[in-house]
Amino acid sequence: MSSIPGYLITIALCACTVACIITAGCSAFTGQPEIGSDLSGDLVVHFIDVGQGDSILIEFRDKTMLIDAGERGMGERVIAYLEERNVERLDVVVATHAHSDHIGGLYDVVSAYPVGRFVDAAQPHPTATYENLLVLVEEQGIPYTAAERGQAIALDPDLEILILNPTPQPLGDINEDSVVLKVTYGDISYLFTSDAGNPAEESMIEAGLDLDADVLKVGHHASRYASSADFLAAVSPAISVIPVGEGNDYGHPHEEAVERIEATGSRIYRTDLDGTVIVATDGRALTVAAGGAPSATVTAGATTPATMPATTLSTPPPTTAPSSGVYIADLDVQDERITVANADATAVNLTGWTVTDEGTRNTYTFPVFTLDPGADVTVHSGEGNDTVTDLYWGRGTGVWNNDGDLATLADANGTVVSTLER
Repeated sequence: MSSIPGYLITIALCACTVACIITAGCSAFTGQPEIGSDLSGDLVVHFIDVGQGDSILIEFRDKTMLIDAGERGMGERVIAYLEERNVERLDVVVATHAHSDHIGGLYDVVSAYPVGRFVDAAQPHPTATYENLLVLVEEQGIPYTAAERGQAIALDPDLEILILNPTPQPLGDINEDSVVLKVTYGDISYLFTSDAGNPAEESMIEAGLDLDADVLKVGHHASRYASSADFLAAVSPAISVIPVGEGNDYGHPHEEAVERIEATGSRIYRTDLDGTVIVATDGRALTVAAGGAPSATVTAGATTPATMPATTLSTPPPTTAPSSGVYIADLDVQDERITVANADATAVNLTGWTVTDEGTRNTYTFPVFTLDPGADVTVHSGEGNDTVTDLYWGRGTGVWNNDGDLATLADANGTVVSTLER
């Protein structure tokens, strides 16, 4: 892949603040992290707070790379952040995998900015979000790369960006075939693991890849099924960043994963507690900006205190119900259930309303049913006896794609009322 012309980085600096300095091989802590600190170094990595999802902006001198853009609806937040950074183009955009909490906002971002190259996990996934994004990339004539282990992304001659996952023979799971990147500048490395879990981690270890990194983007929002002890030992991060949404439905970060990370001595930052986290480097030292709580001395590669006081910057509010109307409150693709809620002050007759999956392959039609004000009802895919709180589709096979799916609620006239993608 050839280098792609970049743009002039403009970073607003505040000389009166100081930041947490982490130096490979020596310790030099000079204060407390705060957004707007003097983030020294050519490489500035922004773990943008997009709630329960991932979005990472990498700025290197006059070049930019964006990894994911959070859920649908978060595209505007990412665009606003890019505008604050005076970003005028994106030299590389990476779609780590097709789940909506990673690529949902990319359509808006790609529509808003010139993009030099689009790097994709290239694993088939039949959702409108993913398919529409690929159509947009093709329509705009953006050069496309299907990511594969062993490839390099040429952003700048002084910056090494290696693709560690997926393998030439995919593992067959959309999370495990996520794009994993290792970015190295001088003596400092960052490892971006997307939603890769234990099987992908084992694959990278068994392949003998150099996983050692100073900064780890924790896999799969610190799910219990990622960040194995062996993988963390291979990475040995000084800083671990967990992109995660406050009060999310998945229980992320899982306690056991956090405990494994803490056992490495890594300093943990979380976007639900710290808002956007920025980690910059000049190739020798790391500067961290995230919130205003005091920080302890940290030395890259050494055992350090793993706890960090909770701080708050721009954490988004938890998902709330609309002021009125019937809407899809939850979709659990694993447990095969969807919850519909009524935010109206009056009861709503749902008789004849429908719920469909992605591509309307399966349709559930509500029986004679009235949803009381402020109440909700859960529709289960399997068999059971209908009650005022639970309805049953009566299917012998699953409806929802475990890798992610789109639920659509329509009224008796066929008008779409609400959608939710998981």
